[in-house]
Amino acid sequence: MKIKAAVMREVNRPVSIEDVDVAAPGPDEVLVKTVACGVCHSDLHTVHGGIAAPLPTVLGHEPAGIVLEVGERVRNVAPGDHVIACTSMFCGACPQCVQGWPHLCTDRGACRRGEGEAPRLSRGSELIHPYADLAGFAEAMLLHSRAVVKIDKDIPLDRAALVGCAVTTGVGAALNSAQVTPGSTVAVFGAGGVGISVIQGARIAGARQIIAIDLNDAKLATALKFGATDTINPANADPVKTVKKMTRGGADFAFEVVGLPKLLEQAFYCLAPRGTAVLVGAIASGQSVTLNPGHFFQEKRIIGCMMGSNRFTVDAPHYLDLYRQGRLDLDSMVTRTAPLEGLNEAFRAMEAGEVTRTVLTFN
Repeated sequence: MKIKAAVMREVNRPVSIEDVDVAAPGPDEVLVKTVACGVCHSDLHTVHGGIAAPLPTVLGHEPAGIVLEVGERVRNVAPGDHVIACTSMFCGACPQCVQGWPHLCTDRGACRRGEGEAPRLSRGSELIHPYADLAGFAEAMLLHSRAVVKIDKDIPLDRAALVGCAVTTGVGAALNSAQVTPGSTVAVFGAGGVGISVIQGARIAGARQIIAIDLNDAKLATALKFGATDTINPANADPVKTVKKMTRGGADFAFEVVGLPKLLEQAFYCLAPRGTAVLVGAIASGQSVTLNPGHFFQEKRIIGCMMGSNRFTVDAPHYLDLYRQGRLDLDSMVTRTAPLEGLNEAFRAMEAGEVTRTVLTFN
């Protein structure tokens, strides 16, 4: 099957729209017609080289679509089903999976094609790598069945796509990773798509104060619409001192959502005693964080967050229930939609801070 896809061939170069060949589904695979795919900062980090990826690769990891064909062993979806795909595919047999932490699966290679098998994506004799095992910036995706979850057909797919990454990561960071408590105070460093999702997760959890911190005033105004109670622009005020003043002693929870060591340090320092800082952003490999160890005597802690500590097959339908109930706003997160050919412009708009989320849509 021949499709159009966005192929990244070099770091710091525009992606190109090319014809790519997709193989037929194997016994455990699902062929999905892509209907929508959100444009995530991780894709942009990869273009800039901050996240390493084998090249050439088809980017995109926040997709939703309709099942076209399934392999003989697939039981969780069928042709015609609407699905979301997530990079948190899992083997189901490693120690992390069997203990209930499939997002930390240590053998995701079991869900990939083995040596000697034809690649899922190719261009003639050239191997094309599917980014994050998904390759969502394409007209169709060939996926392992454990990378997809069936959703109800009344959910618009250009909204449901956001649950594939931004919402699962951000809402999950608040509800699953940090377990934000009712009545607590929260600081969120970064008000992009994932940061907005953290803010929504904290609001759903019942936090009484949610402080959004960003250098972009337009993003701060948007954050207020999603549940932030206060905002700080670090260009105008020291975020650590201001958070401590606003919260009368420090935040109970602080989230770093950008991927900058300095912001993780600030998230840690703005905490109240026994507070929790959560690293959600992807800090580039090789960078380091420096902390004053005396703060740990206040029993502060830093935890990591991998994709919102998700159990995707369970969490995704739950998040869509919250959307139906009006408690999780996906509609307002979609700032723009664009065709596949608009991907490079979507990257520019994201870098300029003009959008919460651009969603690519396919006919």
